Amino acid sequence: MAARTKARKAALDLLFEADQRSLNVAELLGQRLEQPAGDAPVREYTATLVRGVVEHWTAINDLITTWAQGWTLERMPAVDRAILRLGTFEVVYAEDVPEVVAIDEWVALATDLSTDESPKFVNGVLGRLLELKPTLG
Repeated sequence: MAARTKARKAALDLLFEADQRSLNVAELLGQRLEQPAGDAPVREYTATLVRGVVEHWTAINDLITTWAQGWTLERMPAVDRAILRLGTFEVVYAEDVPEVVAIDEWVALATDLSTDESPKFVNGVLGRLLELKPTLG
């Protein structure tokens, strides 16, 4: 597994954990940076992703809510919600990642970790955001 793929998975784990435990994700990241869980320290790109989502939290949630037709954030599976938040950050705000690569990575994680319908759903929302990106700034 490539380094960025591992970093994305770790960022997903952090967002999911914070959601499930009703914790502030920025505070959880800070705790993990100070005292890593397990043997491995938090990867730099993991921290970049989580900080990016936190920085753009409201805008990201608004974009997802607008383009996830028929789904509210609360109604989505928690893993899909976290994937979409992170994927939206990479597609809309990150400048050092090809958007298509980011979408492929998040769809792959949805395939591995969520429902059978999730990969198509994630691909549809992130693909739509990619199409709209020039008008979002």
